[in-house]
Amino acid sequence: MAARTVRVVVNGVTGRMGYRQHLVRSLLAIRDDGGVVLPDGDRLMVEPVLVGRNAERLAELAARHGLSEHTTDLDEALADETVSVYFDAQVTSERKKALLKAIAAGKHVYTEKPIAESVEDGIELVAAAREAGVIHGVVHDKLYLPGLIKLRRLIDSGFFGRILSVRGEFGYWVFEGDLVPAQRPSWNYRAEDGGGIVLDMFPHWNYVLENLFGGVQAVTARAVTHIGERWDEHGRRYTATADDAAYAIFELADGVVAQVNSSWAVRVEREELVEFQVDGTHGSAVAGLFGCRVQPRVGTPMPVWNPDLPTTEDFRGQWHQVPDLIEPTNGFRAQWEQFLTDVDAGRPHAYDLAAGVRGLQLATAGLQSSAEGRRVVVDWFTA
Repeated sequence: MAARTVRVVVNGVTGRMGYRQHLVRSLLAIRDDGGVVLPDGDRLMVEPVLVGRNAERLAELAARHGLSEHTTDLDEALADETVSVYFDAQVTSERKKALLKAIAAGKHVYTEKPIAESVEDGIELVAAAREAGVIHGVVHDKLYLPGLIKLRRLIDSGFFGRILSVRGEFGYWVFEGDLVPAQRPSWNYRAEDGGGIVLDMFPHWNYVLENLFGGVQAVTARAVTHIGERWDEHGRRYTATADDAAYAIFELADGVVAQVNSSWAVRVEREELVEFQVDGTHGSAVAGLFGCRVQPRVGTPMPVWNPDLPTTEDFRGQWHQVPDLIEPTNGFRAQWEQFLTDVDAGRPHAYDLAAGVRGLQLATAGLQSSAEGRRVVVDWFTA
């Protein structure tokens, strides 16, 4: 058994997602567990190089986690010939130019989504990566989560029969920032800074729908700003210019209809922060990030509508959990391991920048539908 090391520039590590999910729970967890075990038994070790704008914060993070290298100079980090991978978790408005720099430097690139602020910018990234011959990937973390893995297993087994519909509910209450500090960065609520729940979440919904149920053919959406006034990290009041909720109908192949509500202005009354209910002719399931409950055709009860009597049935008790057949793992880490394995093998990653462009296309179509008050047919990018 041999071991080799891949050095990864991690840009945007001082942000919540970049730090918690990508650095601590993915790259450092892989490092601490002795690397990625490759198919031939060899191990691929990871060595993060931290990049960001706050030198003091970077130094503190590096010291905390035993990392030797950090810099505020992205060009300097990319010039290091021992670095082979660049990862971007910055704010969306800074992403495209940094990815183009990394691609020009010959680095394989892996990035959070959305990959850019426009479809045209995303297509430019795809063209640059293909011309440079680098391996490229976009975070599709939810496909690697236990709940959706179970849902995939149900689909593959034919459990649903013919799938009829999908209903997704995502969201939670993000505090305005006056009485209680907001738990999301303020830029999320400013359109001029690349904020908005459509741009943030529709790329997620695209890859979930595309990979589990089929590509979206048309969308009808309403994007709104429910909370028009918020307070930033310094306690300053500002006007929220980006949408904080979106209500969408996605038309899929074979007549499947998906309805997905996304909101940062909703209080949670469900088992997980995101849940997808799938109804089919032979059974139904409700999947979250971790759990998945099912009700097969032969076990479906017969509720009776009677508005004159209170309901006594325990509807949720009529569903059964799908067991964990494999040890659950962090979805971000699972995809990191797959991406690094692909880089080591020199093969394309399944969820590439072209997939990121399709996510942007769905977000763009959703915003267009909302602005024009009509159904929008999606003309998908094909490379």
